[in-house]
Amino acid sequence: AAAAPLISSVQKLVLYETRARYFLVGSNPAETKYRVLKIDRTEPKDLVIIDDKHVYTQQEVRELLGRLDLGNRTKIGQKGSSGLSRAVSAFGIVGFVRFLEGYYIVLITKRRKMADIGGHAIYKIEDTNMIYIPNDSVRVTHPDEARYLRIFQNVDLSSNFYFSYSYDLSHSLQYNLTVLRMPLETLKTETTQARQESFDIFEDEGLSTQGGSGVFGICSKPYEKYVWNGKLLEAVRNTVHRDWLLYIIHGFCGQSKLLIYGRPIYVTLIARRSSKFAGTRFLKRGANCEGDVANEVETEQILYDASVMSFSAGSYSSYVQVRGSVPLYWSQDISTMMPKPPITLDQADPFAHVAALHFDQMLQRFGSPIIILNLVKEREKRKHERILSEELVAAVTYLNQFLPPEHAIIYIPWDMAKYTKSKLCNVLDRLNVIAESVVKKTGFFVNRPDSYCSILRPDEKWNELGGCVVSTGRMQTGVLRTNCVDCLDRTNTAQFMVGKCALAYQLYSLGLIDKPNLQFDTDAVRLFEELYEDHGDTLSLQYGGSQLVHRVKTYRKIAPWTQHSKDIMQTLSRYYSNAFS
Repeated sequence: AAAAPLISSVQKLVLYETRARYFLVGSNPAETKYRVLKIDRTEPKDLVIIDDKHVYTQQEVRELLGRLDLGNRTKIGQKGSSGLSRAVSAFGIVGFVRFLEGYYIVLITKRRKMADIGGHAIYKIEDTNMIYIPNDSVRVTHPDEARYLRIFQNVDLSSNFYFSYSYDLSHSLQYNLTVLRMPLETLKTETTQARQESFDIFEDEGLSTQGGSGVFGICSKPYEKYVWNGKLLEAVRNTVHRDWLLYIIHGFCGQSKLLIYGRPIYVTLIARRSSKFAGTRFLKRGANCEGDVANEVETEQILYDASVMSFSAGSYSSYVQVRGSVPLYWSQDISTMMPKPPITLDQADPFAHVAALHFDQMLQRFGSPIIILNLVKEREKRKHERILSEELVAAVTYLNQFLPPEHAIIYIPWDMAKYTKSKLCNVLDRLNVIAESVVKKTGFFVNRPDSYCSILRPDEKWNELGGCVVSTGRMQTGVLRTNCVDCLDRTNTAQFMVGKCALAYQLYSLGLIDKPNLQFDTDAVRLFEELYEDHGDTLSLQYGGSQLVHRVKTYRKIAPWTQHSKDIMQTLSRYYSNAFS
């Protein structure tokens, strides 16, 4: 059975309006199959949407629009006034929202292609349009509506929001490809159950669904934590066909191309920011009572050979790591106007309840081992950052009593600031040792069995690699969770070093290099470093209001002198946005 949806998610939309209704006509990219949504405009407060779930041909849609145009003219046979006018064209629905009056519909009107994973395009939202649904004649005005609308529009949807029509961005590549590979038998039983419960989308297609020989598509549920428009789709999620639903992530997406002996290799970096305890630095610190932490971002690096595009026949590899605030109840008071406000622990948590919920979420998503790399300062004249370290150690020690020793949380403290200042040791060399040990424990994902070159040129590092080896390749089990106080500068450099180490294994597993090691001044690493810097700057702007202050070059101690004055400017701009904006 082919795993392919019949009308791959609605990709082109046109909104038509009459006085009483909006008609949203959506089509697939080839414009051969269409769906139609009817939105009632006579309800002042409620959202009434009718989806007939019928798949129209181009001819049928033309006839339908023609009939609607005729039926809605003011006087029969009158040429001048059109009954149906075209309001706006769009690329997807962000969702529906209501404040104090009626509902608005938010549409994506401009998009830009940012990356491609196995033929699935990933787009960035460039512009959106908010349209008020109820007709002016039934509108019940409220004096505060404009204020709420302004607050809502403060979230700039054209800054780092991404979507894909055919690829689930809220899950990792490992998850998505494993779902594709689910044994046919389990899928058949699941689809038969689903078919009994719900509407069968294949009845009109004349396809035989009896005996399980039909064509069916699979669609996994998105991971809510990384979806940003979940709330906006709540009103319609259960009433419209899922092809209308477009899930949006926030964070970063970048892609670079390497040519290795003529083989096109794409390196993609996707960062998903959690929507659960979101907010800017100083205002959001630590964790909430459900175990969601501030500035929590999952970063995934995907490597694939573009000479074969399909997910089943091509070569794909990925590695995931996470950053996030220290999972305790803590905060910083910014009213003191100090550059480094004192850290206070807001609530005693002797049984590490919040940390338990947080690591529980992580174990469910990634499996074990969960490795914590804590880059917070250990030695300080005045106890500041160390407060967090001491609490975190206590929490991890307490929780490890309840975990089997082989699944215990691994805690690695490493005072990065101290090592940066010391003349004796090279920060990145030390980080490289940590990175090697981490990747060795978690392994990485690759969707093909070990290549022949690893038998021809055996490498002792390769044989010690952890993770889970299956017949179809390798799986990553467990994850590295890096944090400093802000999870911006130090964290990004540490993540880059771990990513660089994993990249070497990924290139080796696809048979592109002969040892799983990468030197700093190679094109591949330079490309990768630029991707990571962009990724760090973007995440830093979202959470801290400025670009990175300390970059990989700063820690390599090869940054030019001009860089230091830039660093001071970034520090000041970060201070300004934290204190005033």
